[in-house]
Amino acid sequence: MRFSISTAFIPVDQQLPIARAADELGYHSIAIPDHVVDLETLATPYPYTPDGARRWDFSAEWPDPWVLVGALAAVTTKLRFFTSVYVPALRNPFQVAKTVGTAAVLSENRVSLGIGIGWCLEEFELLGQDFRTRGKRTDEGLALMKELWESEWAEFEGAFHTAPKLTMKPNPTERIPIFVGGLSEIAFARAARHDGWIGDLYTVDEAIGHATRLREIREEVGNDRDFSFITALTDAFLPEHFVRAEEGGVTDCMTMPWAYYFGLDASIEQKVEGMARFRDDLMTPLEKLTG
Repeated sequence: MRFSISTAFIPVDQQLPIARAADELGYHSIAIPDHVVDLETLATPYPYTPDGARRWDFSAEWPDPWVLVGALAAVTTKLRFFTSVYVPALRNPFQVAKTVGTAAVLSENRVSLGIGIGWCLEEFELLGQDFRTRGKRTDEGLALMKELWESEWAEFEGAFHTAPKLTMKPNPTERIPIFVGGLSEIAFARAARHDGWIGDLYTVDEAIGHATRLREIREEVGNDRDFSFITALTDAFLPEHFVRAEEGGVTDCMTMPWAYYFGLDASIEQKVEGMARFRDDLMTPLEKLTG
């Protein structure tokens, strides 16, 4: 089981010390969320709460994920970074490819692109992007981005974007893994075609159920590559809980370790202390259990 620090709603001035500590303590990665803006009034309900209300208040900070990756990569050596999740359909795919590819090069291939199709109609309208075609544009955009990253000279012909023969430098020297978020069968199918799935907040039983369904779909599409199943677990507190989740198909757990000891509103000193205690109380015993 690998552990990722979720940086959702964490103030920007705490991000670098958290990344340094995570790197030193042996955490696998940093998970970075994405919103361009946070509109005061929305008609679109938030899809991950029972009442449709957002989980955060307007004081939450949303730094640009790829600018943040550049800063965090500069102060770490082993830590990986992924977005949880980025919405490429809000942007031009050529610009997304340039930004993510540059981050991959500067971080020495420590970047994975976690994507979703997006849920907020108003944010799409504000950025001048068609909400109705976001799924199809996401799929085409991912294909275009792979071509731009992996080809010396790229050409592309799609329903939404066309590229004459061109080159985009710098090219990543390794393939950028693509993870997909979302709970629908369409989202599962999209994830099964790529390198992993990113979930929300689930019990161990719920996570195992989702992992089982994803395994079935991957077998149907013939994807036998390494596959990451990343989620937060709401009822895992002891090493044996995480062992059961891992045996059920969960490869990575997103967490805010300080919440176990100090609550979510911890100071930066408490956050770092909580990360160290979580490593000693859970990660090290878990390694001994699983070999």
